[in-house]
Amino acid sequence: MPLPVLFILITVVIDAMGIGLILPVMPDLIQSVEGPGLASAALWGGLLATIFAAMQFLFGPMIGALSDAYGRRPVLLLALGVMALDYLLMALAHTIWLLILGRIIGGITAATQSTASAYMADISKPHEKAANFGLIGAAFGVGFVIGPMLGGALANWGERAPFYAAALLAALNLGFGWLILPETVTDRIRRPFTLARANPLGALRHIAALPGLAPLLAVSFIYTMAFFVYPAIWAYYGQARFGWGPGMIGLSLGFFGIGIAIVQGLLMKPILRVLGERNTVIAGLAVDVGVFIFLGFVTSGWLALALTPLTALGSVAGPALQGIMSRRAADNQQGELQGVLTGVNAIATIIGPLLMTQTFWLFTAASAPIYLPGAPFLLAAGLVVLAVAVFMRARTAF
Repeated sequence: MPLPVLFILITVVIDAMGIGLILPVMPDLIQSVEGPGLASAALWGGLLATIFAAMQFLFGPMIGALSDAYGRRPVLLLALGVMALDYLLMALAHTIWLLILGRIIGGITAATQSTASAYMADISKPHEKAANFGLIGAAFGVGFVIGPMLGGALANWGERAPFYAAALLAALNLGFGWLILPETVTDRIRRPFTLARANPLGALRHIAALPGLAPLLAVSFIYTMAFFVYPAIWAYYGQARFGWGPGMIGLSLGFFGIGIAIVQGLLMKPILRVLGERNTVIAGLAVDVGVFIFLGFVTSGWLALALTPLTALGSVAGPALQGIMSRRAADNQQGELQGVLTGVNAIATIIGPLLMTQTFWLFTAASAPIYLPGAPFLLAAGLVVLAVAVFMRARTAF
């Protein structure tokens, strides 16, 4: 495997590891700075995720446009450097306001995965894009295998230890990229930076005007909002439903990551070959509906843990959808497209955490009419049904 591709995949692995490392300890960290109370911690967790997503929405298109104008390399390396500093800030934070500041900075510079996707699009032939986006998804899955397990283990040294580990990993990968990463944006595809296309609304207008992309962006928005149920409430859901601690939560997220890595790394190409991109999107969304309903009602922790890798089968929808969209954008629009996708999905992750954590609170607080920790998953199932309907109605356009 070429070293630049290896760096891109490692970058995504570390990005996912950084998320997975901190997920098992976020309930304890928030309670350490704000006081005890799991339901209240879930609300603060939702607010932190929403702030992060809001910054991605505002700055994602600008970062994509900058990478189209000045190259993928400087954007990726700068993002990794700031990521390392941001994790250090959160490791040292002793007030909720510093955690909020950390999420603001992290959201502004969260360019790694979207810029990595643009880099992969640069080096891929049109028919290879969906499968190569699957490699990025597989790398994310590997990170989710390692990250939560390591985060759960590091929690033995305190809820701040995983943040130090995430900072170190980001810094090491920055050094690796500095040594080996070439630039893929050449004068043939370079496009001057303009504020009109760098602001989120302007960039969205330009990209959505491409034939057939508006409904696909809507599907991506709805799907992301539903899929965000995992990072938004999984740690809280695991504690409330099954009595899991950080170690078991990390293990369960690791199993989920194993499933994603296998599906997107090994099965993506055969599935695309048999079903094609459109039917792969539909099949993935259908699996998600069934999985979310199952998680809404399951009461056995071991059953949920045993079936967790199978839930990753729904993850085939994302790369297939991304491949359809990437083929509809010109070579000099790949960064802008990925930036718009970051922005659109960020809007979904502004709304998603609030919906999911508020739903979790409503059905787990002392005043809950019915105790149902899995209620957010039932909401997610309904959202995916809506995504299927939009996709089926619009599929004739592409």
